[in-house]
Amino acid sequence: MSQNDLSVLHSSQGQSLWLDNLSRALLNEGQLAELVQHFGIRGLTSNPSIFKKAIVGSPYYTEDIAALKKQYDDVESVYEHLVVKDIQQACDLLRPIFDESHGEDGWVSWEESPRIAHNATSTVASAERLKKLTDRPNLLIKVPATDEGIEAFELLIARGISVNVTLMFSLDQVKRVFAAYVRGLKALRASGGAVSRVRAVASLFMSRVDTLVDQQLNEIGTESALQLRGKAALALGGMAYQHYRDVFEGEAFAELAKFGARSQYLLWASTGTKNPDYSDVLYVENLIAPKTINTLPEATLKAFADHGRIASTLKPRLAEDKKVWEALADVGIDMDGTVGHQLLDEGLDQFAQAFEDLLAAIAQS
Repeated sequence: MSQNDLSVLHSSQGQSLWLDNLSRALLNEGQLAELVQHFGIRGLTSNPSIFKKAIVGSPYYTEDIAALKKQYDDVESVYEHLVVKDIQQACDLLRPIFDESHGEDGWVSWEESPRIAHNATSTVASAERLKKLTDRPNLLIKVPATDEGIEAFELLIARGISVNVTLMFSLDQVKRVFAAYVRGLKALRASGGAVSRVRAVASLFMSRVDTLVDQQLNEIGTESALQLRGKAALALGGMAYQHYRDVFEGEAFAELAKFGARSQYLLWASTGTKNPDYSDVLYVENLIAPKTINTLPEATLKAFADHGRIASTLKPRLAEDKKVWEALADVGIDMDGTVGHQLLDEGLDQFAQAFEDLLAAIAQS
């Protein structure tokens, strides 16, 4: 497929492509604008690992770091005021898409400090502070799907703050997040707030799931187990999408929809293939469905532009995914328990380490 074909994914299939990256180099050198114009990018996500890679060793941040360290005593405040410029510039670049799509796309995600992942009160307060600091309508605050994060998510929706719930690895998380969103919308409506002005997405991670489950399947070693390698993440996506349809296309959500409430789209994250034996567009080609988002690293985006296939793949496969899901349980893979909990803990640890490394680098510069 030609590169320009990616621009028709949204119009033909109802799926949006977001870029899983942000840096001042991408902004200042015009690369982000090019990806929006020529590769169909309609939004953007970031995380502590992305900002660590962007900032450490980059000349684009040196002067700002020196100036901000004179203004703020604590390094976390320096970090926030440093990256808010990138967030604001990305929001402004994507604002036309935000306006044209009436708030469906054009969003930029900013993840809260991993230090408060298990503190609902601090998560709410931080979200309100970052929203005010950014001062852009198309900002999504990223909140992890810990128990406390889901609690905070519901409170934030009730206050009309748009959220990207991240680090989701299980169907149980999907169900609890969707339920929290609906409760938050009902509370917002009851308080007189405009439910039509709030947006939420649910980031379900893909390749990390297969990495762990494949390891467990290899350890089990039976023929039936080995045949399931490379299928767990896509089955999870299929089951999650079926639950999305049950919740947001059913009668229970219809009343909120009358007042302009939006469904909480599933956002496929971690879509860069980690196993070299699998297709480099495995988690793109096989997760195409209406009212979903795929956030891709640039390498995966360009691989999809080069040799990917645009066609509805998820909805026709739902029955097959259910069979895989049941087969995983039959061989002893605990997707909602062991797998989901381990991956959440590992994801939190990874982002926390990247965040601490970044703060240390800023302090020493």
